[in-house]
Amino acid sequence: MVTSPRLSRILPILSCFLALAGMAKAEEMKPGIIYDMGGKFDHSFNQSAAEGVDKFTKETGIKCFEFELTNDAQRTQYMRQLVRHGVNIIVAIGFNQTSAVDEMAREFPKVRFVIVDGTVNLPNVQSINYKEQQSSYLCGMAAALSSKTHKVGFVGGMDIPLIRKFALGYTAGVHAVDPNTQVIVNMTGTTPTAWHDPIRGAELAKSQFGQGVDVVFHAAGNTGLGVMQAAKDAGLLSIGCDKNQDGVQPGSVLTSCVKRVDVAVYTAFMDAKNNAWKAGSKELGLECDGVGYSIDEYNRSLITPAMEARLNQAKADIISGKISVPEYK
Repeated sequence: MVTSPRLSRILPILSCFLALAGMAKAEEMKPGIIYDMGGKFDHSFNQSAAEGVDKFTKETGIKCFEFELTNDAQRTQYMRQLVRHGVNIIVAIGFNQTSAVDEMAREFPKVRFVIVDGTVNLPNVQSINYKEQQSSYLCGMAAALSSKTHKVGFVGGMDIPLIRKFALGYTAGVHAVDPNTQVIVNMTGTTPTAWHDPIRGAELAKSQFGQGVDVVFHAAGNTGLGVMQAAKDAGLLSIGCDKNQDGVQPGSVLTSCVKRVDVAVYTAFMDAKNNAWKAGSKELGLECDGVGYSIDEYNRSLITPAMEARLNQAKADIISGKISVPEYK
């Protein structure tokens, strides 16, 4: 084949551009994640996210930069640090990071951001939320079916609409089984410290037990570990939240209100790697296993076949629209 002199000059340049493009593509995926208050190993929301990171890294070999928050000022500080390190997709865990994501996404429009449990309407942000009320409804049914005193409890973390949504769905599920069962609701606090105060969680649970509660559901992050310990110590039942926590206190955790943050994080990173990532909002519910309830070797003896059948039927009815779970407005 004869190559023209002009083409001979162009080919090396073209090869150089193609090589640079290949390098850019290889360097394109550089993920980072910022965990919310309570720490990466909170046995709950953050730890579920960390499991998604671990799965992504194990499958791809791509390291993820990770930060754990200890105060509010670190949110934007850590995001800027990640951008300086070349990170171009940042996952922020928890609604408390919504305003920081909004600010940083505007400042760095070429960086992709993912906010879990919040909504930011910008062209470089993906917002992931959940239909927590659906899984809470099923856990409420399980609580009412298991309660002998016809009094069940709920301990929330920070008093915000998201946690009120958990409580509302839970109460609706309880009353679907028995309208006369009393639901006692307590919130831990009104600041982010409410997510990591297991001592206060235990105190609230003990107070509810003193009022006759025999099943308590927590939606309180690390604070919930105190709730679960108090239930175990009292010989009563607890319900875990966000992550499958059945094994945290084996034999005393009735079930867990599972929220698949691990899947959301893993999918966001994998989509970015495969050039399939898109901005916009997602709301994950029972229909895609974004939320659910857990049954495993740790609680199998607590969920009878009759209970499981009733819960599964309710799940199908929620997905089909036959059951409408109330939403907190």
